[in-house]
Amino acid sequence: MLSATPIQIELNPIDTVEAIFLQKSYAFERRSENEVAVEIEGKWNNMLLFVAWEQHLRCLHISCLMNINAEISDCSRIFELLALVNENLWLGHFSFWSAHRMPIFKHSVIINHEEQDFSKKLEQIVEIAVNECEQMYPVFDAVITGNISPQQALMSERLFLQ
Repeated sequence: MLSATPIQIELNPIDTVEAIFLQKSYAFERRSENEVAVEIEGKWNNMLLFVAWEQHLRCLHISCLMNINAEISDCSRIFELLALVNENLWLGHFSFWSAHRMPIFKHSVIINHEEQDFSKKLEQIVEIAVNECEQMYPVFDAVITGNISPQQALMSERLFLQ
């Protein structure tokens, strides 16, 4: 006699991400089984949000690309700014996507087998990524397109938030 073993269905978190984007009325593109992208209208400029699922690591990676094109050849000011900005972040980090020459916010989260409903966690992470990019957009823009030092740009941002 064969014993019945429960069938464990592997859920793809990208399906949950799509549901979140639908709920927020975002137009998104499912690029593959494990990746989705959405363009989000921001206060300063539009942002591209990418979410990718790495099943073997059970890791969901969120990237939010700020649409600020760096045409400068010396990126030392950008890298100095990244170091200063990342010192104060609790979640995620800013990086510079050299292929597209744009700043990007990244965060990854491990999703455990036991987690049934992680949609609230994902909503929070998406919100954090967008908010961090919105807050830091003027700072990155000032350093990348203007002739502002990272310290000056950050000081202006701190004064603006008070």
